[in-house]
Amino acid sequence: MGLLEGKKAIITGGSRGIGRALCEIFAREGADVAFNYHSRDDLAQEVLAKIEGYGRRGLAYKISVTDRPAINKMVREIHHEFGRIDILVNNAAINRGDNFATMTEHAWHQVIDTNVHSLFNVTKPVFKHMLRQRSGHILNISSIGAIRALPTAVHYATSKAAVIGFTKCLSREAAPFGVAVNAIAAGIFDTDLGDALPDRLLELHQFWAARGRRGMPEELAEFAAFMVSDRNSYMIGEVVTVDGGSVT
Repeated sequence: MGLLEGKKAIITGGSRGIGRALCEIFAREGADVAFNYHSRDDLAQEVLAKIEGYGRRGLAYKISVTDRPAINKMVREIHHEFGRIDILVNNAAINRGDNFATMTEHAWHQVIDTNVHSLFNVTKPVFKHMLRQRSGHILNISSIGAIRALPTAVHYATSKAAVIGFTKCLSREAAPFGVAVNAIAAGIFDTDLGDALPDRLLELHQFWAARGRRGMPEELAEFAAFMVSDRNSYMIGEVVTVDGGSVT
């Protein structure tokens, strides 16, 4: 029996990076997995094949997390297909290598819309189902950039700090209904998002991290699978750092 045997999960941004690893490892642990993605049909099909290769059901939706009506429809369809929703991982995010002094209004809104407004767009319809069934796990992916003074973009750090506030406040409202809300503050991982960070930050990270390297997406996903499992029954409103032992 896997950690997530029989569970039904939704993962945002599931076609690449950490999201892809989450989809594959959750399926390996016994969950049926639905995910959305932004553009790469080929990558989405690869993830579906991996999910189905573990004998689990997979559903893929080419929908932006910023499109609230489409997300509402997606959640309704997933609930109809799966019969319930046990797990939500808010993973989808973008970053841009912008300095605040030259940052455009468009860049600011693009990052905030994707990384913050999506929390409302996706979580609200899923949360309603979880309240009715009086059970569920919501895991939000934040960043160490939200809690440490790293040389990363201001809009990205701001958005990930919002994820922490969202997690802590919603966890209080959700707990009486049997819904656990927690977060992971991720360090720098070997993903497209990690590649978007300034070269100077990536070079310094080799010295910061006790592991001396970037994390692999699977390393975060393995821990995430435990966090959203029934074995993790007493953690509420926590932000767990997974960053390879950074010293900053």
